[in-house]
Amino acid sequence: MSEVKSNWRAWLARPETILAILLVVEWLLFWHFGTTTNRRGVVVGFGTMDRQFDLLRHSCEIGLLALALTPVILTGGIDLSVGSLLGLCAVVFGGLWQSFGLPVGVAALATVAVGGVAGGINAGLVAKVRLPPLIVTLGTYSLFRGVAEGMTQGSATYTGFPAGFLALGQGRWLGVPTQLWLFAVVALLVWLQVHRTTLGRVWRAVGFAPEGARYAGLRVGRVTAWAYVMAGMIAGLAAVIYTARLGQARADAGTGYELFAITAVVLGGTSIFGGRGGVVGTLLGVAAIAVLKSGLATLPIVVKMNAAEEISGLLTGALLIAALAAGAVPRWWKSRVTS
Repeated sequence: MSEVKSNWRAWLARPETILAILLVVEWLLFWHFGTTTNRRGVVVGFGTMDRQFDLLRHSCEIGLLALALTPVILTGGIDLSVGSLLGLCAVVFGGLWQSFGLPVGVAALATVAVGGVAGGINAGLVAKVRLPPLIVTLGTYSLFRGVAEGMTQGSATYTGFPAGFLALGQGRWLGVPTQLWLFAVVALLVWLQVHRTTLGRVWRAVGFAPEGARYAGLRVGRVTAWAYVMAGMIAGLAAVIYTARLGQARADAGTGYELFAITAVVLGGTSIFGGRGGVVGTLLGVAAIAVLKSGLATLPIVVKMNAAEEISGLLTGALLIAALAAGAVPRWWKSRVTS
C-alpha cells in the first residue's frame, strides 16, 4: 500500500502531470470567462469550435520550434536564432517561388534544406569550435534577421501564392487543420529520436555531463551538431507553414517566437541545464502557452484594453522565470544542505 502511495505521489510530482492539471484549469477558466463578441456581433468566445481551431493553427509554428529546441536544450545548449531563422526561411521560400519560378513543392524542400544549412552554422560553431551556444545563437539571431531584412529591403513581402499551397495553412483535412498533420509527423519523429533511440540517450548524457560523455567515447560533437541542424530544418518547415497560413512571406516572420518556444520546452519539464526532459512535456507546454495567448484575446477586460499581445508576453516571461526557478531552487537547496 505504501509503495502504491509513493508511486502515486511521484506521478503527481512529475512536471508533465502538474502542467496537464494546470492546462485543464486554465482552459476551464477561459471557457467560463472568455466569451465576448466582435464588432459584427459574432460570438468569438474561447469555447467555440472556431476558436479552438484558430488556437491549433496559430500554435503550430511555435510548437514546431519548441520541438526543434527540445533536443538542443537536452544537450545543455540553447538556440536563440530559431525565430529569426523562420523569418529568413520565409523570405527564401517566397523568393525561390516568385523570383526564381520554382514550383511550390521544390521551393518548400529547398527552404527546409536552407534551414538545415543555417542550423549547420550554429552546429559548427557550437559543436566543433566549442563556442558558447548562448553567444553563438545570439549572434546568428541578429545575422539571420539582418539577412532577411536585406533581401526584402526591410519592407517587401511575397504574396500571390497558389490556393493549393495556401490550403496547407488555411484549410482542413478530415476536419482537422491541415498543418496539424505535418506537426504530428514531426512530433512523432522527434519523440522517437528522444525517447526510443540511442541518440536520445546520448543527448541526455551530453547534457548531464559533457566531459564524462567524451571520456566514455560518445560522439558528443556529432550528436550535438545534429540537434542544431535538425532545429534549423524544422524552423524551415515552420516558415513554409507560416507563409501558407498568412498567405505572405516577410522578413519579420517569427519575431519573438523563440521566447514562446523556449518557455514551452522549459515549462514542460526539460531542464535548461540539460540532461532531463522529454517531448510530451514540450507538447503540454506548447498547449499551455497557446491556450494562454488565445484565451486572453477573449477576455472582455483584455479586449477592452486591446492589450492581449502585451499581457501574453508579460505572462509568458513570468512563466519562463517561474519554470527556471522551479528547476534551479532544488539544485541550490541540495548544494546548500550538502555543504
